[in-house]
Amino acid sequence: MNIFKLQDFTIEQINEIIDLAEEFKAGKKVDYQGKKVVTNLFFEPSTRTHYSFEKAAMNLGCKTQNLEAENSSIRKGESLYDTVRFFESIGVDAMIIRHPQKEYFLELQGKIETPMISGGDGTGNHPSQSLLDLMTIREEFGSFAGLKVVIVGDVVHSRVAHTNFEVMKKLGMEVYTSGPEIFEEPGYNFVEFDKIIDKVDVVMLLRVQYERHEKNFNISTQLYHNLYGLNMERVNQMKENAIIMHPAPFNRNVEIGDEVVECDKSRIFKQMANGVFVRMALLNMVLGDE
Repeated sequence: MNIFKLQDFTIEQINEIIDLAEEFKAGKKVDYQGKKVVTNLFFEPSTRTHYSFEKAAMNLGCKTQNLEAENSSIRKGESLYDTVRFFESIGVDAMIIRHPQKEYFLELQGKIETPMISGGDGTGNHPSQSLLDLMTIREEFGSFAGLKVVIVGDVVHSRVAHTNFEVMKKLGMEVYTSGPEIFEEPGYNFVEFDKIIDKVDVVMLLRVQYERHEKNFNISTQLYHNLYGLNMERVNQMKENAIIMHPAPFNRNVEIGDEVVECDKSRIFKQMANGVFVRMALLNMVLGDE
């Protein structure tokens, strides 16, 4: 079993994964007693996804390996396929793969038998991040149908935005995007931030991904924050029970004010905590226990 795109899962399957994650959060125990090896293959920098997958594996009693891309044969020109095929050859039980190429997994499907979970592919998909976001939302509101969400920021370069927009709509949520027009994604229900902020249940902020820009994005951080950032003035316009989310890493005082990161409406660090339980559920699925 591979997990590359959350869009491939049914509504029932998505809720079942979240159910299992909540069981782990409530204390469910699974112990592979060191008999399973999970390998993290991260070809892009990562903190939350990488180390929460590693913590998830440890919680399940698995051994872990971590590819050091800068010290590997990748620097000698080894292909993605050959790197993955090597780890399969030495007998690992599951691989977490993040790669800058969009839909990198297309060149691996049908060739690799070891279970693979995507830790993110370029600007395309981020299934585990979307699941932890959904878990956090379901814990808050009890269900998905009818909720209104606005995703604000660098939408066009965000695999989080692309995954969440499609999956949240599938779950019956009303999803909008907002931010600078240069980041507008065709067909993604673009609106002005200040005209929607008092109407939504979830405000999800995105980091400006300068490293993915083909052209320089010439706007000062202060101007960006004034026009599109979430400050306390905007927080005070939000609905009483609305929440703030961010996949992180976040740029304080750019897309989110320093005073907002841990305010009463913020669920950012709860998202991070939920990431371990979601990734435990995904690993347990591909390792065959559930």
